[in-house]
Amino acid sequence: MAFGLQSLIDAVLPPQCLSCREAVAEQGGLCPACWRETPFVAGLVCDACGIPLPGDEAAGMRVLCDDCLAIARPWRRGRAALLYAGNARRLVLALKHGDRLDLVRPMAGWMLRAGAPILTPGMLVAPVPLHWLRLAMRRYNQAALLSAALARAAGLEHCPDLLVRRRRTGSQDGRSRVARFAALAGAIAAHPRRRDRIPGREVLLVDDVMTSGATLAAAAEAALAAGAATVSVLALARVAHRD
Repeated sequence: MAFGLQSLIDAVLPPQCLSCREAVAEQGGLCPACWRETPFVAGLVCDACGIPLPGDEAAGMRVLCDDCLAIARPWRRGRAALLYAGNARRLVLALKHGDRLDLVRPMAGWMLRAGAPILTPGMLVAPVPLHWLRLAMRRYNQAALLSAALARAAGLEHCPDLLVRRRRTGSQDGRSRVARFAALAGAIAAHPRRRDRIPGREVLLVDDVMTSGATLAAAAEAALAAGAATVSVLALARVAHRD
């Protein structure tokens, strides 16, 4: 749905909760009950992947989770707006598979707040790409919708096709961490006609969900190989570490 049409609908219809459709004070909000069931990320977080950590925030200190201490991340910093659980999971799936494009703008707002510490003036924003066959079946790339809305809200440059997925990698669901990274190795590259926009730039990569980080790692490596000065990542939702 075009943002202009959505704005018209917002002006005509009474505000409803994004999740349950109960009446709320303003468009794009959650009712108190759904808000309590939506795990927003707050407080101390891993500076590389955005997962919440125990303890209090300390200005100027870079703190990493166990995973990011053990795995060399090719990106510099990372954040996530939500934990992929509860009502957050339902909302992400509604966007991804339920054509709930009305969720894009409020979700981008949540991401803007979560990503504020890692955003810098002049950043180039780009989504993690879908393979063209999957894009044809799904009809839209939810990461690209989120990155466009985020860049617009932050006043940053956006390039929706900065990267391309050169081969189909299939679903990552059910795969081990090692299998996820192996499947994505070399699968993403800079778009041949967009490579000149990357050298020397700080790049922000956007995705809907970060699980192991394999997809974002492949995208970050592609941007760095094309000459990006640094890469940071921002996900709508972060899957919590498994025991």
